[in-house]
Amino acid sequence: MKQLLQNLRSGETTVAEVPVPTPQKGEVLVRTAASLVSAGTERTLVSFAEKSLAGKARSRPDLVRQVLDKARREGLVTTVEAAFNRLDQPMPLGYSSSGVIAELGEGVEGLRVGQRVACAGGNYAVHAEYAVVPKILVTPLPDSVDFEAAAFTTLGAIAMHGFRLAEPQLGERIAVIGLGLLGLLTVQIARAAGCAVLGIDLDPARVELAERLGVEAVVRSQAVEAAGAFSRGRGCDAIIICADTSSADPGELAGVIARDRARVVATGAVGLQIPRKIYYEKELSFVNSRSYGPGRYDPSYEEGGHDYPIGYVRWTEGRNMEAFVDLLASRQVNTGALVSHRFPIEQAPEAYEIITGRKKEPFLGVLLTYPPTEPVETGGMPGLDRRVWMAAAPAAETAGVQVGVLGAGNFASAVLLPALKKIPAVSLMGIASASGLNAQHAAKRFGFRYATSDEREIIADPQVNTVAILTRHNLHARQALAALQAGKHVFCEKPLALTPEELDEIAAALQHLSGTGEEETRRPLLMVGFNRRFAPLAQQLKAFLKGRQEPLYAHYRINAGYIPSSHWVHDPEQGGGRIIGEGCHFVDFLTFLVGAPPAAVSAQGLPDGGRYREDNVVMTFAFPDGSTGVVSYLANGDKSFPKERVEVFCGGRVAVLDDYRSLETIQDGRRQTFRSRLKQDKGHQAEWEAFSRAVLAGGPPPIPYSELIGVTGATFKAVEALHSGTREAIEIPQLP
Repeated sequence: MKQLLQNLRSGETTVAEVPVPTPQKGEVLVRTAASLVSAGTERTLVSFAEKSLAGKARSRPDLVRQVLDKARREGLVTTVEAAFNRLDQPMPLGYSSSGVIAELGEGVEGLRVGQRVACAGGNYAVHAEYAVVPKILVTPLPDSVDFEAAAFTTLGAIAMHGFRLAEPQLGERIAVIGLGLLGLLTVQIARAAGCAVLGIDLDPARVELAERLGVEAVVRSQAVEAAGAFSRGRGCDAIIICADTSSADPGELAGVIARDRARVVATGAVGLQIPRKIYYEKELSFVNSRSYGPGRYDPSYEEGGHDYPIGYVRWTEGRNMEAFVDLLASRQVNTGALVSHRFPIEQAPEAYEIITGRKKEPFLGVLLTYPPTEPVETGGMPGLDRRVWMAAAPAAETAGVQVGVLGAGNFASAVLLPALKKIPAVSLMGIASASGLNAQHAAKRFGFRYATSDEREIIADPQVNTVAILTRHNLHARQALAALQAGKHVFCEKPLALTPEELDEIAAALQHLSGTGEEETRRPLLMVGFNRRFAPLAQQLKAFLKGRQEPLYAHYRINAGYIPSSHWVHDPEQGGGRIIGEGCHFVDFLTFLVGAPPAAVSAQGLPDGGRYREDNVVMTFAFPDGSTGVVSYLANGDKSFPKERVEVFCGGRVAVLDDYRSLETIQDGRRQTFRSRLKQDKGHQAEWEAFSRAVLAGGPPPIPYSELIGVTGATFKAVEALHSGTREAIEIPQLP
């Protein structure tokens, strides 16, 4: 399918061929009929992308500070690679569209295939022939509303929310400053609500269009006088600012034309230098409107589908969408008069030539159109092509480590895939992501033979003998089991599982797949991405401790940094929490140093205080040989400070590993320091080199299964110990 993309590094806007996305739980796949180009949000994004690197830095000094902090922590080379990887990611454009449902994801009820709908949401209702959209951001369309009108629904919901924040009453007098698309929709909504409306704009053509829509309107130079007459000398009851400008003039004008204790709402992206004198003297209320309404930016609402009770939140973003569609159906809002341009999706870059001003011509509503959405004559939707072949991909390999990848997010593109490209034994076959977009980009960049949005194509591919799982945590166990049962070797990023039940299933599968003799060399291998034990400085640390005759003490301190409580990592079902999701790395490192998984754990945490989610925790692990390991996982520090530090004491020896940038060893008064100055190396390439050798040789696995299963089980017990306040025993599995 065709999709419009923005390259943040080059500024180029292109139409690419990408796989049709696959709807996940709670999502629907929509075949797009029309989508609306945002002259505000999208123009801002495109303009940023077109800036030079210096221009980008000047416009986003906050990001520059983050880059400098990262360079101090992790080294210049690592930071430059990460920054350019971010800029290289394709940015999907669009957030308002309409079309026909082509597929339903798991658990979607109340909608049907073939139903006409309006869609909303950045990264969801994108400019593409097909889009995956959460159910809660989809609104059914009555037959009387055509697709072009419905494509305005997201912008209509934004206008609706801004209007509601003004708390209008029947018969009140409302001024709308700025008569672009948002303003022209707002004046029609206000009129439909029984309010008298005055529109104000700098452009006489916009003023004239508002008048043709039946609204009183004036140019800016006449605004104060006109507002006085319009309000019978009392001042306007509410002023809604829909202008798109960094100037403070709209806010000043709103204060001048407002009555005492009036309400001012900023819906557009406008300068917020509010003049205190006039706002103070009139005791004006000012509200900055946030997008479509309650639910916006709340993952539990938008992604999880958890609607707010109507008795407590009457107008959510979804219900604002419904209300706008009702206005379209009753002909109280006219969108046809707002359309100035139409472009087929193939010519979409031309639309951005216009909205960015490179092509000088007036515009208002710019629509992208798509091939007809009617079902084919046989009565069903056309076949969905979820695989895209790369024209420049190498011929298929018949030997070696033939890798198929599940997941193509930032970690894959920034860390794992660059490491895989450096390993001669590895052949990159196919890569999958649910959106299809990230898979297409990664396939093109790293030389995969094909990209797909369906994980089953990777697992079922007979030319793939090794599956790398780089998806969200909740998918790891299921995908690992499916790949192992298909006879594939499996590399699974941490964590291996989120529940003891999932871990038991994997352990049982490994027992079942174990063999002897020739069977042993053919059985699929499992590897978990515990990369730190393979880092060069970690290997030197292990060698320094070689031959120890007594238990060791190791303290691993992690300055993990704060993650908002709404992030998916904290979700028990998706991420498992930070101890299970990331803490397993550090439990594994202690296991690596000791040579066996822990046998018991106790844990204590700082109070969450409504800000944290069990991510300021000290865990103490007891090992079978008497060694003790402490993991201090902390989210309450400063991110500019180095992230990880390990201190080890044993038999007259001391070692300090500092953020995988330096290792200091002390023995018999002799100090040695090893450094990695330009680049932090946490062992990602080395772990894959070890795994590749094991695959080619037929085993054994680079990390013993007893350690893979034991470490994961230890994190479950650590969470239990945190909750119970008691020491918890950890079962050490007996596995091949």
